[in-house]
Amino acid sequence: MAKLRGTGIAAVNYPTGMNLGGDPSQALIHATTSGSFVVTLSATDLGQGLRTVIAQIAAETLGVGVDDVFIDTADTDTGPHDMGTFASRATHRVGNAVIAAAKEAREALLEVAAEELEASRDDLETDGLGNIRVRGAPGRSVKVTDIASLAQFTYGRTISGRGAWMKPRSAVDPETGAMDPDSTEAHACTVAEVEVDTETGVVTVISIKSAYEVGRQVNPALVHGQIVGGAWMGMSHALYETTTPYYPDPGHRPKDFSEYLMPGAHETPEIDCVVLEYPSSNGPYGVKGIGEMTANSPIPAIVNAIYHATGVRIDELPVTPELVLRGLEAKERHASGGVTPSTAGD
Repeated sequence: MAKLRGTGIAAVNYPTGMNLGGDPSQALIHATTSGSFVVTLSATDLGQGLRTVIAQIAAETLGVGVDDVFIDTADTDTGPHDMGTFASRATHRVGNAVIAAAKEAREALLEVAAEELEASRDDLETDGLGNIRVRGAPGRSVKVTDIASLAQFTYGRTISGRGAWMKPRSAVDPETGAMDPDSTEAHACTVAEVEVDTETGVVTVISIKSAYEVGRQVNPALVHGQIVGGAWMGMSHALYETTTPYYPDPGHRPKDFSEYLMPGAHETPEIDCVVLEYPSSNGPYGVKGIGEMTANSPIPAIVNAIYHATGVRIDELPVTPELVLRGLEAKERHASGGVTPSTAGD
């Protein structure tokens, strides 16, 4: 018996948004009397950092500091419409809607500022630090907070904006199959290194290394966190997670998360990544989707690494020690003139 090492590779291109389109997102923005801005959404932050990146996108478009933007999400009774947080669509769809709403609110803000500064609207600009100034005249400026207050108490106006973004639904040509299935695509390639114990069948993942092309990174720290978390999830799907280990036999099912098998900190391998930025033509500031794809390519990369180490091709998930041992036994029988190798567990 021995411990064998192998390396596997897998690649993925991942579409952003619902297949063939037709999944709109909407956003509302308004200024408070204190000069902060509230972005109202029905989109949900599932922990991927949507609230953070949307605040950054709104602040960039409005020309204010990110600390002056507050995100109000996930009240479908009072918020604008959103199709949901799925298909890695949230930053792309919601971000575009927020940009549209922020542009409308910014125009209302600058119109009031033009009156207050007695200047042409076309001569005004925001500095990203909470000020509106006359271009070419640094001494003539006013704080955004002051304009928001003046708009409501002196000019009797609202500073607000509405935005929506939708990929029009693309029908499939029944003759040719031609269609426009997605808005943009991100790409990734993963290399996994594993060690297989031929006596116990246990697979240890040594490292997961990936290259990701995800468009523009609004928040690199969140992108890195998703990649690391996705690598862990991919390994978990490949080797551990199952709700029905002896399907269709209903026995031995986990009853709760205390019985649901997932890797712990001790099993977590070396995870490394390189991120390439090729901005999308239709994403907010070049954004693409990254969320779900981070767990995709690690799975086949690990399975391919097992094959490279052992010569056993396994086509079931998770790859349990039992499946590895059965595959090795079948391979040995085949080598000695016995039956054809099988890893299907029968």
